[in-house]
Amino acid sequence: MSPAVLTAIRTGQGQAEKGAVLVTGGAGYIGAHTAKALAEAGWRPIVYDNLSTGFREAVLWGEFVFGDVMDKAKLAETMRRYDVKAVIHFASLIEVGRSVIRPDLFWQQNVLGVMSILEAMREASVPRLIFSSSAAVYGEAAAPGALLTEDLPKNPSSPYGDTKLSAERMIQSYCRAFGMTGLALRYFNAAGAAPCGLIGEAHEPETHLIPLAIRAAMGQGDPLKVFGDDFETPDGSGVRDYIHVCDLADAHVAGLTAPIAEGAFEAVNVGTGKGCSVFEVIDQVEAAIGRPVPRSIAPRRPGDPASLVADASRAGRLLDWTPRMSSLVNIVATAAAWHADQRYGATQAAKYAAAG
Repeated sequence: MSPAVLTAIRTGQGQAEKGAVLVTGGAGYIGAHTAKALAEAGWRPIVYDNLSTGFREAVLWGEFVFGDVMDKAKLAETMRRYDVKAVIHFASLIEVGRSVIRPDLFWQQNVLGVMSILEAMREASVPRLIFSSSAAVYGEAAAPGALLTEDLPKNPSSPYGDTKLSAERMIQSYCRAFGMTGLALRYFNAAGAAPCGLIGEAHEPETHLIPLAIRAAMGQGDPLKVFGDDFETPDGSGVRDYIHVCDLADAHVAGLTAPIAEGAFEAVNVGTGKGCSVFEVIDQVEAAIGRPVPRSIAPRRPGDPASLVADASRAGRLLDWTPRMSSLVNIVATAAAWHADQRYGATQAAKYAAAG
């Protein structure tokens, strides 16, 4: 790929620009993939991140602004400077187990951070917010094996889920009071990597199953810990709905033009409707890598439900969206290709420099 073509991809040049979108946490895993999808769809992504968990190397599409979501003045100034049309908010703490140990951190970042963004949007007259929510708002609301629908009772089983539900309610109240438009995407387990190979899942520390299983199989990390084999599921391990990160990114982009009235708020599940157990994921990783996944059984983590699988039909209707890349085979294949090449760090920085 020539330097000129790579630059055009990164900045979205050559496309009919639809306007600027602020992506908070856009240097993170899902945020970086969404910035890519925005640029490819003709939007101008403005990545706003403090790099506490994100990677500067992942900001390849649009422009980068270093900042914290608690800095309301800088948020509002950035929105005005770039004439931002909407905000997609990812910047939050995500580890369920850690939220049980340090709920204080989660309430501050995940709730007060949303208030800061909403106040900055009011100040800068930005009308639409797409919010990164979670299936954790449901807790154990569904019967074992049943799909989760948006109308189920909300009974989070962790402080993490509590913070996401509280943030949703805050956004809804702001929409009603101030004429804003809000959309919460309650997504399930994001996984996989961009097929182009430029960005992928990189957390430090890593807590997600698929990259941990891949690292273990490749001999790049510790043996995998399977947290619980005594759930009420077919094989005893936890069941989750895994959605390819590129499908998830496309749902965020679709949310920018979804028919939501001024002053209204919508919340939809974004998943595949198919659950895979931990042991099924391990089997697929072993098939893709060609090596066993060293592992041990550990106690269940606090707040972990047995099963979380989406009924995403409402998202399909509202967003005119269907996941296209979310087979477990494709998710694991793209993730394995990413991890095999050690994308972020000195090796990848050298590749970017060579590409211009």
